[in-house]
Amino acid sequence: MDGGKLLIISAPSGSGKSTLVKYLMTKVHKLAFSVSATNRPPRGEEKDGVDYHFLTTADFQKKIAEKAFVEWEEVYEGRYYGTLMSEVEHIRSLGFTVVFDVDVIGGLNIKKMYGDEALSVFIQPPSIAVLKSRLENRKTDSPQDIENRLGKAQAEMTYAPQFDITILNDNLNEAQEKLVAAVKQFL
Repeated sequence: MDGGKLLIISAPSGSGKSTLVKYLMTKVHKLAFSVSATNRPPRGEEKDGVDYHFLTTADFQKKIAEKAFVEWEEVYEGRYYGTLMSEVEHIRSLGFTVVFDVDVIGGLNIKKMYGDEALSVFIQPPSIAVLKSRLENRKTDSPQDIENRLGKAQAEMTYAPQFDITILNDNLNEAQEKLVAAVKQFL
């Protein structure tokens, strides 16, 4: 494939990944955000086509069968997330670097597919306790959902060594600067 490079940002839920990606997008030129697809309902002010492509479960499964995803995963039982190939190809064809804000397994799958054309970054939370506090403060998930996310986070943190770089997000300003520096060096 010709075109821009790929930048994969992965982390357990609540690690500050989305906050870091939003900051990065304002500091580095020629980046374009890859909007993921999901079958979960929108949270808060999320908008279709901006935050996610919100699909029905049937539509998501149809796209899986059509091999329309670069990567996809059933992140939680019955809850799908994925990256549409058409989205990635369009962004790259314009010469932009594609920025992925994806779960850990999805990030590793994209890296495997694109190799050296992609930089994979793992955002490490300071601790599970801090992660729990962040998820509770977000007030978007039920206590059961938070427990599910924390269990998944512990498993996801074991994948950090498989990423090109790991950035500890215990100080937001430091994490932002490290991410921007790493991306500029890669590009």
